[in-house]
Amino acid sequence: MSIEADDAASVAGTVQTVLGPVPASDLGRVLHHEHLLSLTPGAWLSGGGDDPALIAEDQVERAVGALRGARAAGVGTVVDLSPYGVVGRDERGENVVRLQEISRRAGVHVVTGTAVYLESFSPVWTVEASLDDMTARFVRDAARGIAGTGVRAGVLGEQATGLDVITAHEEKCLRAAARAHAETGLALVTHTTHGTMALEQVELLRSEGVDLARVVIGHMDTHPDTDYVRRVLDTGVHVAFDTIGKQLWDFRVEPLPADLPDGPMLKDAYHRSDVTRADRVAALVAEGYGERVLLAQDLTGEEVSLNPGTHGVWGYGYLTGPFAAMLRERGVGEDAFETMLTTTPARLLAV
Repeated sequence: MSIEADDAASVAGTVQTVLGPVPASDLGRVLHHEHLLSLTPGAWLSGGGDDPALIAEDQVERAVGALRGARAAGVGTVVDLSPYGVVGRDERGENVVRLQEISRRAGVHVVTGTAVYLESFSPVWTVEASLDDMTARFVRDAARGIAGTGVRAGVLGEQATGLDVITAHEEKCLRAAARAHAETGLALVTHTTHGTMALEQVELLRSEGVDLARVVIGHMDTHPDTDYVRRVLDTGVHVAFDTIGKQLWDFRVEPLPADLPDGPMLKDAYHRSDVTRADRVAALVAEGYGERVLLAQDLTGEEVSLNPGTHGVWGYGYLTGPFAAMLRERGVGEDAFETMLTTTPARLLAV
């Protein structure tokens, strides 16, 4: 497969990377949902370890190595969607500056987002902030730089909601992202927990006047019902199959919420087969949805150890290697693959 689809070269506009704006046509293949500073082994999205200085050094070295592997696999751009509350993203913005070093050394474009993660992970200042405060924060991150670093956000996301619930805090932050979208024109990417609350996210964004064609509903490959994914797509948004290679992961719901049945959704929530993912992507492409499907790996350090045969062996090359071969076997052609990995992300990121 070629590194760039012909259509991508014609995408107009520029994309804000951590090193400054670049033409959208220069992005190449895009992994649109990753966490470059979470590759250090440790708790889920924590960055791992206890010594901040050693963590920072290890994060950078691991990310540079991983991105060099991605570049060798034909990837030109990685979007880091680490929101406030995880992977050390805080109001000081120190880890955003590390993304600049990583991008320079690896020779891969990096776009970073701004958002707030699940309420249980959210910093106190985000909980105490008003809707207007959070909107202003997101707009400032995009216009002037995250936490005063000068590193500007090039996308809004991943803005998160919980398992079968959108808390009042999560609603506030999602509305803030919607209003920041209106002011900045940036695309908006969400986090769903195992694909739940996707339609509710769409309706909330619609109520705020968001251009749904500029929205990506995340982690829809973790929802077991493809008909539900179709219903989400039929609203006009994009969906992300963005945990490719993550067949096991360390997210846990313990104890089970009292108001949720111990049914198939929860029993199956911690395992997703890439065979099934490939089947579902191929079906959606065949049905004409391919231009609104995005692909990524959401690779983190802990889950590398849980998935040694995918992320562990291939790193960021798994999607463009073994998984791409699985799609070809199911009739997904080169043009369709490049649309999902090159043209559509470039179109969404361009302003």
